[in-house]
Amino acid sequence: MKNTLKIERAVKNITQEDLAKIIGVSRQTINAMEAGKYIPSTVLALKIAKYFEKKVEDIFLLESDD
Repeated sequence: MKNTLKIERAVKNITQEDLAKIIGVSRQTINAMEAGKYIPSTVLALKIAKYFEKKVEDIFLLESDD
């Protein structure tokens, strides 16, 4: 699963730490998601999408092998 978290953060000019505090996870969780090493739960994906005012599928993208 790919995502655009790093780009979305850059647009809002926030750090991984900032986003982590806003949605209630650790900075390491944000880092792992951005690196493609962690797939968020549905609730976490929805929280992220709500914060960025986007649809979940605009941020998280399934790859052909998912």
